[in-house]
Order: sequence, then structure tokens, then C-alpha cells
Amino acid sequence: MKTQIFFIHGGMTFRNRKDYLHFLKTRKIPFKRKIRWSDEYLRGKLGKSFEVIKPRMPQQDDARYEDWKIHFERYFPRLKDNLILIGSSLGGIFLAKYLSEHKFPRKILATYLICPPFDDSLPGEDLVGGFKLKSDLSLVEKQTKNLHLLFSGDDDVVPVSHARKYGQKLKHAKIVVFKSKNGHFKISRFPEIVRMIKKDVTGRGKEGNYR
Repeated sequence: MKTQIFFIHGGMTFRNRKDYLHFLKTRKIPFKRKIRWSDEYLRGKLGKSFEVIKPRMPQQDDARYEDWKIHFERYFPRLKDNLILIGSSLGGIFLAKYLSEHKFPRKILATYLICPPFDDSLPGEDLVGGFKLKSDLSLVEKQTKNLHLLFSGDDDVVPVSHARKYGQKLKHAKIVVFKSKNGHFKISRFPEIVRMIKKDVTGRGKEGNYR
């Protein structure tokens, strides 16, 4: 039976429509195709024993937690026990919030929160739209066997200070701070997470705390 990996991408939030429209009018328009580690690379390196599910969350550029929650829960009937959850950036805090407030209907083998913001103290963006965490995150650790938080030391979107904030709340999480992952994990390859996922699946994912 294939191990399911449910991946939630990042996004942006805005305090009001005026700010959102300003973003649309001034953002750089990419012409080159972005090659992300979370696409073909992840599927190829994990192989046929994994099923990667990567939905497109609603209104990625002007996200609302309640919208994402509804869309997320629509997938529950198709999910199996011992799955792996991955949330990147806004997807990371979304998973942290959801798992801290709700009992997940399936057994979670591992959860990866990659450069997740902790609060609205980001240097260049607002974290609003209902994504604010409650003070008690203990249910997150109770529901997932292996909890990994991954950050990059040169991230200019989610500073490393957010890793320390999560560390104060999630005492048993494995927190890894890489020296550099090209800022906000703008990378095409990510061999470390492939190795970590395979260790989780083979039962060897309990190796110490990287805090």
C-alpha cells in the first residue's frame, strides 16, 4: 500500500482589498517556468511506493483560513491512515492551526512544517485572514508521531526567529535550521526531506532533536 503525502502549498494574505489590488498591479510577472522541489523532484525521488496529493488551495494570493479549511476537509474521505502531512509557508501555519484545533480523522505518521510563519511579525507581508494561532498547540504533538519544522537561515520572508517561537510551544518537535535553502526554500532539489520521509516510513524517524 502506498504511503500518502498530502502537501499544502504557500500563499499570501492581505488586510484589505486595496492592498491586494496594489500587489496585483506591482508584483513581478514571471515568464520562466518555476521548478520547485515539491513537484516532479519529490515524486521522482520518493518513487512508486508514495502517492503525493497536492491540491490547489482556494485564492492562494488572497487566502482565508476558513476557505482553506473547507477545501482541506473535502479530501478526508480519500485519505488513509499513516499518511504524511507537509505544509509550506502559509500551508505550514495552516496545518499547525488546524491540527491544534481539530482532531484529524486519520492516523498521521509524520508532519512537516516548512518555513511556517508563527505570527504577524513578518518583515514584508501581513499574516491575517484567520490564520492566527491559538496559544495552546499541544494537540499538534498529540496527533502526529514525528513532527518536523524546517527553516532556512537566510530566509527573508519567514525569519529564523519564528523557529524559536514554535520551539517554545512544541517541545518535542524536531526543528532543523539549514544554513541556506536559497531564502524562502526557493530550491529545485531537497534531498534532506526525502531522506527524512523515508526514515519516518521505515520507523527510523526518531533520531534525536535537531533543535
